[in-house]
Amino acid sequence: MTGTTPLFELRDVCFDYDGIPALRKLSLEINRGERLSLLGANGSGKSTLLRLLDGLCSPSQGSLRFDGQQLTPQLLQRDNFALPFRRRVALVFQNPDVQLFNPTVFDEIAFAPLQLGWSKEQVVSRVEQTLEYMRLTTLSDRPPYRLSGGEKKRVALASVLVLDPEVLLLDEPTATLDPRSQSQIIDLIQDWKGSSKTVVSATHQLEIVEDIADRVIVLEDGNVAAMGSPAEILSNHELLLRANLVHSHRHSHNGVVHSHPHVHSHSKHEH
Repeated sequence: MTGTTPLFELRDVCFDYDGIPALRKLSLEINRGERLSLLGANGSGKSTLLRLLDGLCSPSQGSLRFDGQQLTPQLLQRDNFALPFRRRVALVFQNPDVQLFNPTVFDEIAFAPLQLGWSKEQVVSRVEQTLEYMRLTTLSDRPPYRLSGGEKKRVALASVLVLDPEVLLLDEPTATLDPRSQSQIIDLIQDWKGSSKTVVSATHQLEIVEDIADRVIVLEDGNVAAMGSPAEILSNHELLLRANLVHSHRHSHNGVVHSHPHVHSHSKHEH
Protein backbone atom coordinates (compact mmCIF):
# COMPACT_ATOMS: atom_id res chain seq x y z
CA MET A 1 0.00 0.00 0.00
CA THR A 2 3.02 2.26 0.17
CA GLY A 3 2.64 5.48 -1.80
CA THR A 4 -1.15 5.26 -2.13
CA THR A 5 -3.67 7.55 -0.47
CA PRO A 6 -5.44 5.82 2.44
CA LEU A 7 -9.13 5.24 1.82
CA PHE A 8 -9.91 6.65 5.28
CA GLU A 9 -7.61 8.93 7.23
CA LEU A 10 -8.47 10.05 10.76
CA ARG A 11 -6.39 12.62 12.62
CA ASP A 12 -6.98 13.48 16.30
CA VAL A 13 -10.68 12.60 16.01
CA CYS A 14 -12.85 13.24 19.06
CA PHE A 15 -16.52 12.43 19.57
CA ASP A 16 -18.75 12.51 22.62
CA TYR A 17 -22.32 11.66 23.57
CA ASP A 18 -23.83 14.43 25.70
CA GLY A 19 -20.42 15.33 27.06
CA ILE A 20 -19.28 11.73 27.62
CA PRO A 21 -16.20 11.04 25.44
CA ALA A 22 -16.48 8.07 23.05
CA LEU A 23 -13.39 8.78 20.93
CA ARG A 24 -10.38 10.73 22.20
CA LYS A 25 -7.87 12.15 19.68
CA LEU A 26 -7.98 8.94 17.65
CA SER A 27 -5.69 8.74 14.62
CA LEU A 28 -5.56 5.88 12.12
CA GLU A 29 -5.49 5.05 8.42
CA ILE A 30 -7.53 2.41 6.60
CA ASN A 31 -6.17 1.22 3.28
CA ARG A 32 -8.07 0.15 0.20
CA GLY A 33 -8.84 -3.54 -0.08
CA GLU A 34 -7.80 -4.46 3.45
CA ARG A 35 -9.72 -6.51 5.99
CA LEU A 36 -9.44 -4.67 9.27
CA SER A 37 -10.79 -5.79 12.64
CA LEU A 38 -11.54 -3.30 15.39
CA LEU A 39 -11.15 -5.13 18.69
CA GLY A 40 -12.37 -3.68 21.94
CA ALA A 41 -14.57 -4.24 24.95
CA ASN A 42 -17.95 -2.54 25.40
CA GLY A 43 -17.55 1.23 25.45
CA SER A 44 -14.18 1.22 23.70
CA GLY A 45 -15.50 3.27 20.75
CA LYS A 46 -15.86 0.58 18.05
CA SER A 47 -19.45 1.29 17.05
CA THR A 48 -18.93 5.06 17.22
CA LEU A 49 -15.95 4.76 14.88
CA LEU A 50 -18.01 2.75 12.38
CA ARG A 51 -20.75 5.40 12.43
CA LEU A 52 -18.18 8.12 11.76
CA LEU A 53 -16.76 6.15 8.83
CA ASP A 54 -20.29 5.77 7.44
CA GLY A 55 -20.96 9.50 7.73
CA LEU A 56 -23.82 9.02 10.21
CA CYS A 57 -22.10 11.40 12.61
CA SER A 58 -19.15 13.77 12.42
CA PRO A 59 -16.14 14.37 14.67
CA SER A 60 -16.50 17.09 17.30
CA GLN A 61 -12.77 17.72 16.81
CA GLY A 62 -10.13 16.50 14.40
CA SER A 63 -10.38 15.53 10.74
CA LEU A 64 -11.81 12.56 8.86
CA ARG A 65 -10.94 12.14 5.19
CA PHE A 66 -12.46 9.66 2.73
CA ASP A 67 -10.64 9.04 -0.54
CA GLY A 68 -8.70 12.28 -0.04
CA GLN A 69 -11.76 14.45 0.72
CA GLN A 70 -12.65 15.93 4.10
CA LEU A 71 -15.85 14.17 5.17
CA THR A 72 -18.03 16.98 6.52
CA PRO A 73 -21.79 17.31 7.20
CA GLN A 74 -21.94 19.96 4.45
CA LEU A 75 -20.37 17.59 1.91
CA LEU A 76 -22.75 14.78 2.88
CA GLN A 77 -25.72 17.08 2.22
CA ARG A 78 -24.70 17.48 -1.42
CA ASP A 79 -26.45 14.90 -3.61
CA ASN A 80 -23.56 14.74 -6.07
CA PHE A 81 -21.37 13.45 -3.22
CA ALA A 82 -23.85 11.80 -0.84
CA LEU A 83 -25.47 9.39 -3.33
CA PRO A 84 -22.17 7.97 -4.66
CA PHE A 85 -20.82 7.82 -1.10
CA ARG A 86 -23.86 5.87 0.11
CA ARG A 87 -23.34 3.39 -2.68
CA ARG A 88 -19.60 3.07 -1.99
CA VAL A 89 -19.76 2.79 1.82
CA ALA A 90 -22.26 0.59 3.67
CA LEU A 91 -22.77 -0.16 7.37
CA VAL A 92 -24.45 -3.29 8.75
CA PHE A 93 -25.60 -2.67 12.32
CA GLN A 94 -25.11 -5.14 15.15
CA ASN A 95 -28.88 -5.50 15.62
CA PRO A 96 -30.51 -6.27 12.24
CA ASP A 97 -33.93 -5.20 13.56
CA VAL A 98 -32.64 -1.60 13.43
CA GLN A 99 -32.07 -2.01 9.70
CA LEU A 100 -35.08 -4.03 8.52
CA PHE A 101 -38.42 -2.27 8.00
CA ASN A 102 -39.87 -3.40 4.66
CA PRO A 103 -42.81 -5.85 4.29
CA THR A 104 -40.82 -8.63 2.56
CA VAL A 105 -37.21 -9.75 2.18
CA PHE A 106 -37.35 -8.89 -1.53
CA ASP A 107 -38.58 -5.36 -0.78
CA GLU A 108 -35.88 -4.96 1.87
CA ILE A 109 -33.09 -5.75 -0.57
CA ALA A 110 -34.68 -3.68 -3.34
CA PHE A 111 -35.09 -0.58 -1.16
CA ALA A 112 -31.63 0.98 -1.56
CA PRO A 113 -31.37 0.48 -5.34
CA LEU A 114 -34.82 2.04 -5.76
CA GLN A 115 -33.74 5.04 -3.67
CA LEU A 116 -30.77 5.49 -6.00
CA GLY A 117 -33.03 5.56 -9.04
CA TRP A 118 -32.14 2.26 -10.66
CA SER A 119 -34.50 0.97 -13.37
CA LYS A 120 -37.06 -1.69 -12.40
CA GLU A 121 -35.33 -4.28 -14.58
CA GLN A 122 -31.94 -3.50 -13.05
CA VAL A 123 -33.35 -3.69 -9.51
CA VAL A 124 -35.10 -7.03 -10.06
CA SER A 125 -32.03 -8.58 -11.69
CA ARG A 126 -29.65 -7.41 -8.99
CA VAL A 127 -31.98 -8.37 -6.12
CA GLU A 128 -32.40 -11.89 -7.51
CA GLN A 129 -28.61 -12.25 -7.83
CA THR A 130 -28.15 -11.08 -4.25
CA LEU A 131 -30.86 -13.38 -2.90
CA GLU A 132 -29.09 -16.33 -4.51
CA TYR A 133 -25.65 -15.24 -3.32
CA MET A 134 -26.87 -14.88 0.27
CA ARG A 135 -28.93 -18.12 0.11
CA LEU A 136 -32.15 -16.21 0.75
CA THR A 137 -34.17 -17.04 -2.38
CA THR A 138 -36.65 -19.27 -0.53
CA LEU A 139 -37.28 -16.45 1.96
CA SER A 140 -37.92 -13.77 -0.66
CA ASP A 141 -41.62 -13.29 0.16
CA ARG A 142 -41.28 -13.64 3.93
CA PRO A 143 -41.63 -10.62 6.26
CA PRO A 144 -38.25 -9.94 7.91
CA TYR A 145 -39.74 -9.91 11.42
CA ARG A 146 -40.70 -13.59 10.95
CA LEU A 147 -37.08 -14.67 10.34
CA SER A 148 -34.53 -16.16 12.72
CA GLY A 149 -31.65 -14.05 14.02
CA GLY A 150 -29.22 -15.56 11.52
CA GLU A 151 -31.63 -15.05 8.62
CA LYS A 152 -32.22 -11.43 9.65
CA LYS A 153 -28.46 -10.82 9.75
CA ARG A 154 -28.10 -12.25 6.22
CA VAL A 155 -30.96 -10.06 4.97
CA ALA A 156 -29.35 -6.97 6.54
CA LEU A 157 -26.08 -7.86 4.79
CA ALA A 158 -27.91 -8.49 1.52
CA SER A 159 -29.63 -5.10 1.75
CA VAL A 160 -26.24 -3.39 1.45
CA LEU A 161 -24.41 -5.98 -0.70
CA VAL A 162 -27.03 -5.44 -3.41
CA LEU A 163 -25.28 -2.12 -4.16
CA ASP A 164 -21.87 -3.86 -4.43
CA PRO A 165 -20.24 -1.31 -2.09
CA GLU A 166 -16.49 -0.78 -2.01
CA VAL A 167 -16.47 -0.53 1.79
CA LEU A 168 -18.31 -2.81 4.19
CA LEU A 169 -18.53 -1.71 7.82
CA LEU A 170 -19.73 -4.60 9.98
CA ASP A 171 -20.68 -4.05 13.62
CA GLU A 172 -20.34 -7.33 15.53
CA PRO A 173 -21.07 -9.39 12.39
CA THR A 174 -21.43 -12.72 14.22
CA ALA A 175 -22.80 -11.61 17.60
CA THR A 176 -25.89 -13.50 18.87
CA LEU A 177 -25.79 -15.94 15.93
CA ASP A 178 -25.93 -19.71 16.15
CA PRO A 179 -22.73 -21.54 15.08
CA ARG A 180 -23.99 -22.32 11.56
CA SER A 181 -25.01 -18.70 10.89
CA GLN A 182 -21.68 -17.47 12.33
CA SER A 183 -19.85 -19.77 9.97
CA GLN A 184 -21.80 -18.48 6.96
CA ILE A 185 -20.95 -14.85 7.79
CA ILE A 186 -17.26 -15.68 8.33
CA ASP A 187 -17.20 -17.54 5.00
CA LEU A 188 -18.55 -14.43 3.27
CA ILE A 189 -15.87 -12.20 4.79
CA GLN A 190 -13.22 -14.73 3.79
CA ASP A 191 -14.57 -14.70 0.23
CA TRP A 192 -13.77 -10.99 0.04
CA LYS A 193 -10.09 -11.52 0.92
CA GLY A 194 -7.92 -10.32 -1.95
CA SER A 195 -10.86 -8.52 -3.58
CA SER A 196 -11.21 -4.78 -4.03
CA LYS A 197 -13.58 -4.58 -1.04
CA THR A 198 -12.43 -2.89 2.14
CA VAL A 199 -13.97 -4.68 5.11
CA VAL A 200 -13.91 -3.15 8.60
CA SER A 201 -15.39 -5.39 11.30
CA ALA A 202 -15.92 -4.35 14.90
CA THR A 203 -15.92 -7.26 17.33
CA HIS A 204 -14.92 -8.46 20.76
CA GLN A 205 -14.97 -12.12 19.70
CA LEU A 206 -11.29 -13.05 19.65
CA GLU A 207 -11.99 -16.50 18.21
CA ILE A 208 -13.06 -15.11 14.80
CA VAL A 209 -10.38 -12.44 14.33
CA GLU A 210 -7.85 -14.57 12.43
CA ASP A 211 -10.62 -15.61 10.01
CA ILE A 212 -11.93 -12.12 9.23
CA ALA A 213 -8.92 -9.78 9.39
CA ASP A 214 -5.44 -9.18 8.04
CA ARG A 215 -4.82 -6.29 10.44
CA VAL A 216 -6.17 -5.62 13.92
CA ILE A 217 -6.61 -2.37 15.82
CA VAL A 218 -7.33 -2.60 19.54
CA LEU A 219 -9.42 0.26 20.91
CA GLU A 220 -9.35 1.17 24.57
CA ASP A 221 -11.17 4.15 26.10
CA GLY A 222 -11.77 5.71 22.68
CA ASN A 223 -8.22 5.53 21.38
CA VAL A 224 -5.86 3.14 19.61
CA ALA A 225 -4.17 0.94 22.21
CA ALA A 226 -2.32 -1.26 19.70
CA MET A 227 -2.28 -2.43 16.10
CA GLY A 228 -0.73 -5.38 14.33
CA SER A 229 -1.42 -8.71 12.67
CA PRO A 230 -4.01 -11.01 14.26
CA ALA A 231 -1.22 -13.29 15.48
CA GLU A 232 0.66 -10.40 17.10
CA ILE A 233 -2.39 -9.02 18.86
CA LEU A 234 -3.85 -12.35 19.99
CA SER A 235 -0.53 -13.48 21.49
CA ASN A 236 -0.24 -10.30 23.59
CA HIS A 237 -2.10 -11.47 26.68
CA GLU A 238 -1.11 -8.44 28.74
CA LEU A 239 -2.72 -6.16 26.13
CA LEU A 240 -5.86 -8.30 25.93
CA LEU A 241 -6.22 -8.29 29.72
CA ARG A 242 -5.76 -4.52 29.90
CA ALA A 243 -8.29 -3.95 27.11
CA ASN A 244 -10.79 -6.17 28.95
CA LEU A 245 -10.96 -8.67 26.07
CA VAL A 246 -9.96 -11.58 28.28
CA HIS A 247 -10.15 -12.09 32.02
CA SER A 248 -7.62 -13.64 34.32
CA HIS A 249 -8.80 -16.91 35.78
CA ARG A 250 -7.15 -17.78 39.08
CA HIS A 251 -6.84 -21.24 40.59
CA SER A 252 -4.61 -23.03 43.05
CA HIS A 253 -2.30 -26.04 42.70
CA ASN A 254 -0.73 -27.34 45.92
CA GLY A 255 -1.18 -23.98 47.58
CA VAL A 256 0.30 -21.97 44.66
CA VAL A 257 -2.09 -19.56 42.92
CA HIS A 258 -1.85 -19.50 39.11
CA SER A 259 -3.42 -17.00 36.72
CA HIS A 260 -4.34 -17.76 33.10
CA PRO A 261 -6.06 -15.52 30.53
CA HIS A 262 -9.50 -16.64 29.41
CA VAL A 263 -11.63 -15.26 26.59
CA HIS A 264 -14.85 -13.50 27.58
CA SER A 265 -17.96 -15.14 26.17
CA HIS A 266 -20.38 -12.19 26.40
CA SER A 267 -21.64 -12.19 22.81
CA LYS A 268 -24.91 -10.28 23.29
CA HIS A 269 -23.67 -6.91 24.48
CA GLU A 270 -24.26 -3.82 22.41
CA HIS A 271 -22.01 -0.76 22.20
